[in-house]
Amino acid sequence: MGCPVAATDRSESPARRPLLVGKGWIQAVALVLLCGFAVMGLLAYRTYTAEPPIPDRVVATDGRVLYTGPDVSRGQQVFLHNGLMEYGSVFGHGAYLGPDFTDDYLHRAAESVTRQLGGGSDAVARQVVRDFQANRYDPATGTLTFTGEQAVAFEENVAHNTAFFGANDTRRGLRPKAITDPTETRQLTAFFSWSAWAASAQRPGKNYSYTNNWPPEPLVGNQPTANVVVWSVLSLVALLAGIGALFAVFGRWGDRLGWRGRQADTISFRRPDAVTLTPAQRATAWFFLVTGVLFLAQTLLGAASEHYRADVTSFFGIDLARLLPYNLVRTWHLQLALFWVSAAFLAAGIFLAPIIAGREPKRQNVLAYVLLGAVAVVVFGSLAGEAMSIHGVFSEPGSFFASQGFEYLDLAKVWQVLLTLGLFVWAAILFRGVRVRLARDHMGNMPWLFFLAACAIPAFYAVGLLVDSGDNFTHADFWRFWVVHLWVEDFLELFTTVMVAYIFVMLGVIRERVAMTVIYLDVVLYSAGGVIGTMHHLYFSGEPAEHMALGAFFSAAEVIPLTFLTVEAWSFLQLGSRQEARTATPFPHRWAVMFLVAVGFWNFVGAGIFGFLINLPIVSYYEIGTALTANHGHAAMMGVYGMLAIGLALFCLRYLIPERYWPERLATISFWSANIGLLWMCFATLLPLGVLQLYKSVDAGYHAARTLEYVTNPTNSFVEWLRMPGDIVFIAGGALPFLWICWLGVRHSLRRGLRATLEEPDDMLFTDITVPASDGRQREASAAAATSGEQS
Repeated sequence: MGCPVAATDRSESPARRPLLVGKGWIQAVALVLLCGFAVMGLLAYRTYTAEPPIPDRVVATDGRVLYTGPDVSRGQQVFLHNGLMEYGSVFGHGAYLGPDFTDDYLHRAAESVTRQLGGGSDAVARQVVRDFQANRYDPATGTLTFTGEQAVAFEENVAHNTAFFGANDTRRGLRPKAITDPTETRQLTAFFSWSAWAASAQRPGKNYSYTNNWPPEPLVGNQPTANVVVWSVLSLVALLAGIGALFAVFGRWGDRLGWRGRQADTISFRRPDAVTLTPAQRATAWFFLVTGVLFLAQTLLGAASEHYRADVTSFFGIDLARLLPYNLVRTWHLQLALFWVSAAFLAAGIFLAPIIAGREPKRQNVLAYVLLGAVAVVVFGSLAGEAMSIHGVFSEPGSFFASQGFEYLDLAKVWQVLLTLGLFVWAAILFRGVRVRLARDHMGNMPWLFFLAACAIPAFYAVGLLVDSGDNFTHADFWRFWVVHLWVEDFLELFTTVMVAYIFVMLGVIRERVAMTVIYLDVVLYSAGGVIGTMHHLYFSGEPAEHMALGAFFSAAEVIPLTFLTVEAWSFLQLGSRQEARTATPFPHRWAVMFLVAVGFWNFVGAGIFGFLINLPIVSYYEIGTALTANHGHAAMMGVYGMLAIGLALFCLRYLIPERYWPERLATISFWSANIGLLWMCFATLLPLGVLQLYKSVDAGYHAARTLEYVTNPTNSFVEWLRMPGDIVFIAGGALPFLWICWLGVRHSLRRGLRATLEEPDDMLFTDITVPASDGRQREASAAAATSGEQS
């Protein structure tokens, strides 16, 4: 799988191939991305100019200083350093076992003020609303003034948090005496108090708060704004109009769009044992083994985190929280999800590079092993740092080695920097591998699409370096979601689309022009909604209303390409089987393709249906931070990126493992178990829990729906226990067989490595394509259109 059979001498410099599709595709992509990121730039500016201000000091009416601006920033660092965003949430963002601390402070403060004013009467209720909605912040002096009752409520919340976080037990899922320093507890309460003030005080010149009246708290008069309702309606209109336009376009030009296999050619799939591997391709076996190990560990941690919701006080008689408190388990669960999926993508890119280039540079495998070692250091270093931060070994919040604590960006800054550099090194390794091919191709053709899509991965992960634990939470969260949404949901998906398309081109299943059309269409459709649609995460994070308007409208557009997936699913599924029907050689990648088909299903269900459900502003207003968010997260993250990672791994492992040792049965079991287990998780537990919690939020109030007492009540606990069969199937039938297949890849790669392999082997053909000639004779053609110069 190194260099193609060339018709001319290798020393000749072939002419650069022209663009295989119309220039209109490039122009469309450029226009969509330019417009999308121009708007994102304006929204970034508005974030900084309209975010809730952090006062220099907060005083009572008698002039007594309650806390200062540095106290708020320091309290935010205490919140993040102790992993509390992986326990509860602020502004609705974070974990789901603990309370939303913005809402919790606001509710307790409102109850306290009501009690101090005498309570009960309508007049008192109106006074409480006026007290909390009045914005007493003076920008000239940087001073925020609390009423006397609000000052008392602050002190009461300090006492509550002292008892809550200083408790010498694990009954809430936290480690004993999680936070005992009185100064830190007061600073932490100051951060919660500031967020609650932003959630209730009216934005200057508006009749709603900085958080668009979130959370729904009747005691302070918070209810859905006109923006919440109107943009929910308009997003539905955008969705229906977009789907109609999509089907109109597909009806008119459907024969030119989507996955269309070769119709006239008869192909013979290359037997995997007949494919010569390069040293770097053999090195990827270790990446896949790491992928399998991390995947198994992540599933076990996921089961443990779910057990906390079923029985928060005991893990089958073991006081697990003393060693692995809930926030540490969830931190590792999320971080490992990103790590194992990323490891599979890195390996797949390295594996495909010599196929694309037709050769492999010397010592490319050495660079691959260096990258693997660096990844291992980052993974285990970051996990250890997170554990030491949550257990109090790293006692200084905000230090370079301490956990940052932001959900999905929990790793310490030093590991984040090293991981970013590692991703850029990976892109450089790919460039080194394919640069010969890049020199021969138009920048709009597939080799360049592969390389540019790979470059986008480190580039957009690097945006996370703008997130700082001491910054205003609103703009820190803005940049965090560039990683959570843009990096994961847009550019990882773009890279995998390119890889999947390239795989089918190299197998001879589709022509290169068809693959390029699919890629460009994917970029246009996903980026049109996905870039600006990032704002659907930030409805209630202190952003101005235009973020909600654009986020709701464009996130509805994100569902449109997912609908397109259902139209194309059958065509995609038939790509291999149609060709297999015309050849005596069996299609070698049945289960890799089945995992890719599962991606389409979960993309529509998890990202499309479950995602759109919670993206409507009026639904998100009551739902954010509930089990419906977890339902969407599991279905979209594991269902899309997890299945993609496994599918790509199986494709590569099919060549690393000799045919007579290929565990077809294990691949079958892994596919069905992973999908059945995930279906069980979502439909037996997460979706019912989310619906119940949403109903509770609307009926009794958001605060009631987020209490630990409600989350762990007998009904919810019973539903949580119902998840166990799905977890067992997923782990034992999905993760374990996949890990064994990965181990076989390493074992047999080592054995095959005893034989000398060339970095420029004689033959890289994946398939032989037999094209009927007009005179009745047959001529052989290469399956790799990328190397033959075929212009479909």
